[in-house]
Amino acid sequence: MVHFFQKLSQGLKKSSSKIGQNVADVLMRKKLDTNMLEELEEALISADMGVKASARLIDSFKNRRFDKEVTMPEVKKALCEDLTNILKPLEATFHLPAQKPCVVLMVGVNGAGKTTTIGKLSAKLSAQGKQVSFIAADTFRAAAKEQLEIWAAKSGARIFTGAMACDSAGLCFDGLKLALEKKDDVVFIDTAGRLQNKSNLMDELQKIVRVIQKVLPDAPHYTWLTLDATTGQNAVSQVEVFKKIISVDGLIVTKLDGSAKGGILAALAAECPTPVYYVGVGEQTEDLDTFKASEYAQGLIG
Repeated sequence: MVHFFQKLSQGLKKSSSKIGQNVADVLMRKKLDTNMLEELEEALISADMGVKASARLIDSFKNRRFDKEVTMPEVKKALCEDLTNILKPLEATFHLPAQKPCVVLMVGVNGAGKTTTIGKLSAKLSAQGKQVSFIAADTFRAAAKEQLEIWAAKSGARIFTGAMACDSAGLCFDGLKLALEKKDDVVFIDTAGRLQNKSNLMDELQKIVRVIQKVLPDAPHYTWLTLDATTGQNAVSQVEVFKKIISVDGLIVTKLDGSAKGGILAALAAECPTPVYYVGVGEQTEDLDTFKASEYAQGLIG
């Protein structure tokens, strides 16, 4: 079986090729001087690392004692070490609380990959012998329930659904009561795609939280925001907006294999640091795994 690090490196190839080419272009023309560092900073920004993270990496560079004639491997090794240091605080581990069920509220904009991510996580948990259920609280998108039902069948999870366009908060209330009765270990609540500028949808999200707390006062135990890596810097604004609306405990970053914007995690670390629980590089269950800063930095820098 292919190790996830290999898949991650392969998935980040578009980004690492871009960074590698930019670094090579800079080194071909310059010694390690102010001009070269400025060009290197621009190269990092172009891979969506953001201004703040790129500036931090360049500052670290200035403190290193390189020879005037610096080589590509030296630059990449230094970049990788410094990037790992920036990303390390984002590492997070999913722990189930002692009390059952653990309630995970999944939020994010349309198309970020929430439903697919729920399916993959359910498959992993089911393989560990956990009893998982889904609440299909996206009652507006026609395909949402069907997509979740397919994943439920694949992973052996139970799914709680309601009529099209029904009240999603009420659905969550009933679904959670059933999960308590059935003694489920984990409940994933799949919410509708929240557009940042739709205040009515955001109000509904807050209502869901209030309603589920009537069943379990300490729920949700986790609120995870799913981000599509291909959106680049837009992901940073999504995190900022969602954090104003709801308590976001962590991030899941998907579609890293389809993007030349893999540096976005560095931008997130520098601009709105939030734990990253999982990263995704493909469609299969094994294409989603826990976030490890050093592996990510190695894959990104190539």
